Amino acid sequence: MRAVRPWKFLLPALAGLALSACATPPPASHKQARAEFERTNDPLEPTNRVFYKVNNVLDEALLRPAAVAYKDVLPDPAREGVHNVLTNLATPMTLANDMLSGRPRLAGTSFMRFLINTTLGGLGLFDVAAKLGYPAHSTDFGETLAIWGVPEGPYLYLPVFGPSDPRDALGEGVGIAGDPLGWVGTGTVVTALRWSRTGISALDARSRVLGEISAVKRTALDPYATFRSLYRQHRRAQIAKLRAATGGTVPAWYPAPQGTHP
Repeated sequence: MRAVRPWKFLLPALAGLALSACATPPPASHKQARAEFERTNDPLEPTNRVFYKVNNVLDEALLRPAAVAYKDVLPDPAREGVHNVLTNLATPMTLANDMLSGRPRLAGTSFMRFLINTTLGGLGLFDVAAKLGYPAHSTDFGETLAIWGVPEGPYLYLPVFGPSDPRDALGEGVGIAGDPLGWVGTGTVVTALRWSRTGISALDARSRVLGEISAVKRTALDPYATFRSLYRQHRRAQIAKLRAATGGTVPAWYPAPQGTHP
């Protein structure tokens, strides 16, 4: 029997705590205060800022230097291959969310990408599927919940995980629990594989935004508020893109029937 890992339930628990601690909005008669409250929707800001500072210390001391070294040591083709493998490993979860969000044509694309890249692409090292007309896309359970109509809720800044909201925190928890790699068994090798994937994923993600994050920290008067705004804009853009998705289950060079929807 698989051991239950308490940390898998950390994010949903934090999401529930945040919801229960939401501040009461200012009355409608206080228009300026009400507008500011709705714009930021950050009732836990003092606590969120503490977690931001903790994460920033960890980032500056550990993750950023490691990501810089990773980028300096590995040439671009090698890092792109690593990124391709990580993307391929995440494709089963993308496929599941494509289906759960009611996007069967995108689900077909995800299935074909995983099949092609796992076989012809050397377990995902090379993105052969994209060259054959099946472009990459990504989605997660937080986006699926948005498609289902679940509101995002107040802004959260979680330890280790960073910017989030209750909907995305719940989605992250479901994503962790549902990751196929977490169900392949137990033992030293499996555990090492899981932690290796987690560490490499963190390095890959951080190395791809080194310049952007440094620029915000260097130029923003309030980096916390800037990251909050950028996170929300990015997530809303991702959800809007998913709502309007027209990805096909056939190669891009094959004309899809007119009026076809995902």
